[in-house]
Amino acid sequence: MLRMRRQKGFTLIELLIVIAIIGILAAIAIPMYRAQTVKARMSEVTNAMSAIASSWGHFKQEDPTWKPAGNLDADGIQTTMGVGLKSITRGESWSVSTEGEISAKLKDCGDPVDGSTLYLIPSELGDKSIRWSWSGTMPSAYIPKK
Repeated sequence: MLRMRRQKGFTLIELLIVIAIIGILAAIAIPMYRAQTVKARMSEVTNAMSAIASSWGHFKQEDPTWKPAGNLDADGIQTTMGVGLKSITRGESWSVSTEGEISAKLKDCGDPVDGSTLYLIPSELGDKSIRWSWSGTMPSAYIPKK
């Protein structure tokens, strides 16, 4: 009797199909990973901006007519509002306008957002509460949601 030989290993076609599937998955995953990495780096700046917004809200709650004397830079924000920004490495320049608009110029976050400016804009509601909205000069995918 002739014994049938069993095939061992994979055929060339099977290996090529597996390589093609891995290539397709990598083509999808790598750009998504890069975008999430940029967003994670931006979180340092967005958290600092939220702290400034919180401080602004506390000042407005104590005195609804309060406004800073002029536009504030990083030193003025620390002196006037008590929020220190010296340790935030991904924010190049900071400002708060007399109307409460907070802006930060980004650096070292990643290619599509470096050099862009992120804004946190207040709008007072009828019950004297403040609604904050995000805006920026970067692609909209990188602007934080409400």
